[in-house]
Parts: sequence; structure tokens; C-alpha cells
Amino acid sequence: MAQQHSEKLINHLRQRIADAGGWISFADYMQQILYAPGLGYYSAGAHKLGAAGDFITAPEVSPLFGSCVAAQCADILRQSGGNTIVELGAGTGALAQAVIREFPPAKYRIVEVSADLRQRQATCLADIASSEVSWAEGPDDLPTFNGVLVANEVIDALPVERFRMVSGEVHALGVALDNERFVSETRIAGQPLIDAVRKIEDQLDRRLPDGYESEIRPQLADFIGRWAAKITRGAMIWIDYGCSRAEYYAAERGCGTLMCHYRHRAHSDPFVYPGLQDITAWVDFTALAEAGLASGMRMSGYTTQAHFLLGCGIDQLYDTMRRATDDAAEHIALNEQLRRLMM
Repeated sequence: MAQQHSEKLINHLRQRIADAGGWISFADYMQQILYAPGLGYYSAGAHKLGAAGDFITAPEVSPLFGSCVAAQCADILRQSGGNTIVELGAGTGALAQAVIREFPPAKYRIVEVSADLRQRQATCLADIASSEVSWAEGPDDLPTFNGVLVANEVIDALPVERFRMVSGEVHALGVALDNERFVSETRIAGQPLIDAVRKIEDQLDRRLPDGYESEIRPQLADFIGRWAAKITRGAMIWIDYGCSRAEYYAAERGCGTLMCHYRHRAHSDPFVYPGLQDITAWVDFTALAEAGLASGMRMSGYTTQAHFLLGCGIDQLYDTMRRATDDAAEHIALNEQLRRLMM
């Protein structure tokens, strides 16, 4: 069944490449791989998260994570006078479950494109009646709200453009076919990609060396802007893998940050298992901050996950959970959960 699903997506992509004259941008390829209706990784019905899936996110590691996020959300709602939490890409529903149990808002909105994941989330939250829970597919489906937007590992799955520096010029790394197999192929970049790379070089005050490869997220500013426009008063919390622009485009990081995940194994080949593996790239948090500021938001904080969790009182939460049981095995499991969250 999985192989048949992958073949359908492969045929869809082959036709898309043919219709485009033999080459598509990597952002287009990644968009189709992850989000093509009924075919993409996040659009089709397959277990993606948890032990039976391809990767595990922090909410599945331990309820400690959700309790900390709940504490931060509660603080924001108190300050803003809001009553709504909107979660983008809620995965298994583990974070929503933990937040609602710890601090139930009047309204909890989940934005999810996958029908399969919506069903899993509904099952996870079936016994929770303390909040009004509903689902949407995007910002156009939601009214403006006063409250908090939470997104855990969402930005890393937004499509990226890949580029390579060739003799000082910016070339786009796109996708073509070679004997019906997907391959990377460079072309002279369009002006928007050239301008974006030159802006990065100007900010870094250095040129990227020949052969240097990396990524840029062309949708980011529009994506953040659309969500910022939905918040009348409140805040957005973005939790993801990434670093500042200076670190992201460091000279030694000349192969980019693209990573694929399949059955809990990570690799860097985006052309294997089409539709069956996740494709991600790190977040340039400088670009994220710029997008937020351009949308009228202000940056309230930027920190590591470990420092965020400490600021939310994970040490006290850990002590409370540890004192609640005398079972040595549960103590060991809790210790391991804490270690993984704080790495």
C-alpha cells in the first residue's frame, strides 16, 4: 500500500516536471512531497509521529513539555486578557492534551491539513470537556482572536529554495529527471532568489564561497504575516530547530541543513521514499524575527528549548511528578524524559 501511494506521487511529480519544461524549483518539489492533496506526506493517512512513525517530537517525549508550554500560555492569556489558544500542526494531539489539562482555555483551535492527524487528535482529546476544541485548515478558516498561537516544529516543514554558489553567482538547485529518476540540477537563479542571497551576504558582510549550498524559505514572511493578522492581542510561540542567520550561513555549513526522516532514521537524500518520508530544514530565526517585526509584532524573547523550559519551571514540575510515585522504573523513565528535553 505504501509503495503504491509513493508511485502515485512520483507520477504526479514526473508530470509536473514535464509540464514545467523539465525542471521545477526545490520549493515546488518539497511542497508537493509534503502537501500535495491526498498524496503528500502530511496530507495522506500514515502514522508519522511516535514510536510507530518516522520521528518523535517533544510533546510525545514527556508531558513535562506540555505543562511548560501551558504555563507560558497561561501567563500570556492573563496579560492579554485572551481566551483562545491556536495550535498549528498539532501532531498526535499530545501537546493540546497536556495544555488543556494543565490550563484549559475557553477555546482551543487546532490548525491541521491532515485528515488522518485530525482524527488522531480528536481521539486523543475525546475525554477532555474543559475547553471548546475545534479544527481548521488554515488562517482563512479562523476569525481574529485574542490569545496565543503555538507552533512546535512547524516552520522547519515549510518548503525551502535550495541554492549553490557558482563562480560568485547564485544558482538555483532544482529538481529534474534523469531516466525517470529525480535528480538535483542547477539553473541560473531568478531575481527574487538572487536578491535574497545577496541580502544575506550583505548582512553577513562577506560573500558565500563557490560550491556553498544552503536554503532560503520564500514563504516565511507571508506565512507569518497571515497568522500575525489573526491576533488582535496576544503572542506567538515558535518552537523549532534552527539558529541565527550568522550561524545558519556559517562558512563551515556549506551543505545546508536539509534533513529527511524515515522510520526514526535521518539522512539527507530528498529523492528516496517520495511521500513516505519527512523533509525538513532548520529555521533561520533571524528571518523569523524579521517576518514577525514586518507584520507588526515585536520580539519578546529568543532562547534555547532548555532555557525556555527552565523559565517555565520544568525543575519544579519534575520534582512534583517524581514525588507522586515511589516506582523506581517510573523515576528512571522520568529522568530520561527530562534529559531528552534538555539536550
